[in-house]
Amino acid sequence: MEPLVESRPGTTLRSRLTARGLRMTIGPVLSHWPLSPRGLRPAFAIDLAAPLALPAPRWAAVERLDFTDFPAEWVRAPGAEDGRAVLYFHGGGFFSCGLRTHRRMIARISAASGAPVLSVAYRRLPAVPLAVSVADCVAAYRRLLDDGIPPERIVVAGDSAGGFLAFAAILRAMEEGLPSPAGIVALAPLTDLDHTAKVAHANAALDAYLPARRVQRLAELLAGAEGPLDPLLSPVNGGLAGLPPVLIQVGSTEMLLPDAELMARRLAEAGVPCRLQVWEGQMHVFQVFADLVPEGLAALHEVGAFVRERMAAEDSHRCTDSTVAA
Repeated sequence: MEPLVESRPGTTLRSRLTARGLRMTIGPVLSHWPLSPRGLRPAFAIDLAAPLALPAPRWAAVERLDFTDFPAEWVRAPGAEDGRAVLYFHGGGFFSCGLRTHRRMIARISAASGAPVLSVAYRRLPAVPLAVSVADCVAAYRRLLDDGIPPERIVVAGDSAGGFLAFAAILRAMEEGLPSPAGIVALAPLTDLDHTAKVAHANAALDAYLPARRVQRLAELLAGAEGPLDPLLSPVNGGLAGLPPVLIQVGSTEMLLPDAELMARRLAEAGVPCRLQVWEGQMHVFQVFADLVPEGLAALHEVGAFVRERMAAEDSHRCTDSTVAA
């Protein structure tokens, strides 16, 4: 089986200007941010300040849902149907961002998909290593199942580090005997903690704001050890057979393009249906900037269509199985 690769051509002037602005502002910050337990602590302020630039739409309802060790929230657009859900894990390099930074984009996903979205503020660096972040995400998935939402009406999604967690959490959940969801959506996912291919790729010099050379240090912090990195920490090296159909979106010039392409190939080799959408000239997680980047809004509509498609397909299979049983 081969992955279905879809090219989304064309880059608007607004998109190019936004990328240039991020290259001059966010790029230098991320290139020099101290990747140490002490240096990462101030990153929580990014989420606190996010509503100033990314306020939640007034039409979206937000409802807090607390877990024992971390918070989450339901985000519902008008008309979102109960009994189904998108489970969302935010990006931010496993140490920054949160519920507030992603609330505006998640509201758009709810509107496009017609489903409520549970956004999870899993525990992160420097407080906990990667294994705890994954466990929190599994706990959120288990909670949806325990609350009576069938797995065929759940799509798991995430961007960047959250895309990593979308794969890692479902792989772990399946190891623990939980059923797989209806689908997985990964926006510019980090899927391989090995930095080698990313540093060697031409996009290392083209990415608007992500520094490829810093992935190695981030991986060391996530593993919580100074020894050799365990390849099995990366979802791309996991047992992918049995995962549900996957949609991956990535920009053609971003540092994580090799990760998206490798994951798509590995999924196809494992017999998992995968659509890889490569958006020409787009920066990392351009969907967050949908207010400035028209392509971001178009991509979120594609995400919504995939969620609707997966849930409709699973509903159809269930109805067919019921008819046969009768």
